[in-house]
Amino acid sequence: MTALQTLPVDVDNDTVVELMRRDGAVILENVIDRNTIDGVVAEVMPFVEKTATGRDDFTGRSTQRTGALVARSPACRALVMKQRILKVARGFLLPFAERIVLHLTQTIHILPGQGAQMIHRDRLAWGKHLPLSIEPQLNTMWALTDFTLDNGATRVVPGSNGWDWEKRAEPDEICQAQMSKGSVLLYSGSVLHSGGENRSNEARLGLNITYCLGWLRQEENQYLSCPPHIASTLEPELQELLGYTMGNYALGYYSDPQPRDEVRSDIQPPEGVLGRRPRKESRFEGV
Repeated sequence: MTALQTLPVDVDNDTVVELMRRDGAVILENVIDRNTIDGVVAEVMPFVEKTATGRDDFTGRSTQRTGALVARSPACRALVMKQRILKVARGFLLPFAERIVLHLTQTIHILPGQGAQMIHRDRLAWGKHLPLSIEPQLNTMWALTDFTLDNGATRVVPGSNGWDWEKRAEPDEICQAQMSKGSVLLYSGSVLHSGGENRSNEARLGLNITYCLGWLRQEENQYLSCPPHIASTLEPELQELLGYTMGNYALGYYSDPQPRDEVRSDIQPPEGVLGRRPRKESRFEGV
């Protein structure tokens, strides 16, 4: 059995990316401090408390999943933009795209009594249409509480990112991402994993922030979860990560449907709806 590796926060990016490609998952210890965690929890819990539990066994009948966190939580925005993680995400994904985008934001609140989720690959969001040689996403699971064997720590099958679709994990190949509050599990879209069983008397709270290739459809519709009137208040790099920028030479333009008096190009960069032009460093030649 391949063990799930736990590394100090100051490990170099190349080592993290190499382990991600080999094992499909790695834990970075103590990336954020308790004050940061408390700030995130204070902002998200009012929304979590108003979120219904899952509609089926996969989403978890005793699990609350709460999204739109860029719009709802400034503290979550800071974690989305955590440069330590973005450097790893870009190093891991950019062999397959010109840029990455934010795939989803979601707190996962596993309540006592919730059973283990079915083992799965997150890349199934796009079906089985992408070649397995293309890695479409990098996930993070931030521990907002301690993740333990008893409270539902994420289950991972290290090395399964290299398996074909038919291979199944044996029980002794499944690890759990035990980590202290403030640590983060990084895992690929191809690695087998699931939420764990919560046998404890306390809820487990994790923050799932996921990045994907810029030419793929995002799982969370960022343009509805964080519409232009909110996105326009954010820093440009975060706007671009949401997808409010061109993904390549002709990918992602828009045309204003409103009548106008002047003659101008009908192919406009998305930044226009936010009241600005593209940043020079974010532009593609000819746009």
